[in-house]
Amino acid sequence: MSLLVKGGTVVGPTGTQVADVLVEGERIVALLDPQYAGPVQADEVIDATGKYVVPGGIDAHTHMELPFGGTAASDTFDTGTRAAAFGGTTTIIDFAVQRTGEVVQDGLAAWHAKAEGNCHVDYAFHMILGGVDADALKAMDQLVADEGITSFKLFMAYPGVFYSDDGQILRAMQTARENGAMIMMHAENGIAIDVLVQQALARGETDPIHHGLTRPTALEAEATNRAIALAEVAQDCPLYIVHLSASQALEHVAAARDDGRNVFAETCPQYLYLTLEDQLGAPGFEGAKWVCSTPLRSKHESHARDLWKGLRSNDLAIVSTDHCPFCFKDQKELGRGDFSKIPNGIGGVEHRVDLVYQGVVDGQLSLERWVETIATTPARMFGLYPRKGVIQPGADGDLVVYNPNGTTRISAETHHMNLDHSAYEGFEVKGRVDTVISRGTVIVADGNYHGRKGHGRYLRRGLSSYLV
Repeated sequence: MSLLVKGGTVVGPTGTQVADVLVEGERIVALLDPQYAGPVQADEVIDATGKYVVPGGIDAHTHMELPFGGTAASDTFDTGTRAAAFGGTTTIIDFAVQRTGEVVQDGLAAWHAKAEGNCHVDYAFHMILGGVDADALKAMDQLVADEGITSFKLFMAYPGVFYSDDGQILRAMQTARENGAMIMMHAENGIAIDVLVQQALARGETDPIHHGLTRPTALEAEATNRAIALAEVAQDCPLYIVHLSASQALEHVAAARDDGRNVFAETCPQYLYLTLEDQLGAPGFEGAKWVCSTPLRSKHESHARDLWKGLRSNDLAIVSTDHCPFCFKDQKELGRGDFSKIPNGIGGVEHRVDLVYQGVVDGQLSLERWVETIATTPARMFGLYPRKGVIQPGADGDLVVYNPNGTTRISAETHHMNLDHSAYEGFEVKGRVDTVISRGTVIVADGNYHGRKGHGRYLRRGLSSYLV
């Protein structure tokens, strides 16, 4: 089968051009000048005149079916990847999990069992290390060499669940420095946070807003700085800070990058658009919908403005979602009367491409930077480039036709995530995903779904393109 996307403006990290994109089978085979008069045959032609043609989005941070807080994320690999497809994301990188006392390879096998045959788009895995010991360090080498898993996530938060102390972190970083892997870090001082949480509960402060107030920006910044220092000791181990939300943490990342360090960071749409006061501080228990970690930050401070600036300057490399949805009924409600028992997570895998495009509309980002942050840089960062993240011959035929003259209204009534509310209810984006193509197959067109469960394939990843 062949497919021709005709007349659109192809957007890449280096610029735009009006071009026709020819896909044969699953791969892009040519970009053609629209004035080319030679014979071009295709089984299907998509008219993209007046629209952008961009690489399929890559969400480098999702948590489908993640057990957490006595329940599990409400999106399965089936429902979550289908929703991702509707939003223009054609690849996700999810997290397999090892907890203390578990075998790393067993955790990976469990996540393969969840995902295999159920995904609508292509998928890969990072590995969460919840118990760093000698066996886990050996497993890191094996996963890099044999499984195509080249990034490992550690936690400075959640004592008793995923937490690693500084010694464990240093040993994992030293191993990663040797095998070329990336260490991903949840950077919050979890020991201090637990003290603040218990003190707040003892004062009777149980509403959702206290989730944010007990996770202050200073403790995100301290942990970020400590992670950067540990990575330096580990001979500049590649370090990627996940879901960065605070200006002070960003300052530490920017300083390290100015020194030429292998330090990278992502942020998420919730930190660009949502706030402590307006969402987490909503009346009653409503704020539970927006409980996530790191938490939403105050609108009276400069966090969102600084994050947009960080995206422009590349101190923030990627916009991921940290998609980890929990329904309000029966899941978020587990924390009524005790904010510390509210499952942490926000659903957004369907809306990332649109929400970052709104930054283009608002003058925060260029078109090229939009594509970089949602597709090209995730591919390069996590060993998928040039198969993914770019429109060029030889790349997978993952394409999104995006209509800048359309409008997207976000609502729980119309989204496709398995979630009974929307974190972005009522938001309107001045743009719309029209057509989504995954490996040469149209899976979304004009709001209708044409894909299938099982279309998505597991991707073995190489090392990061940014390693020094």
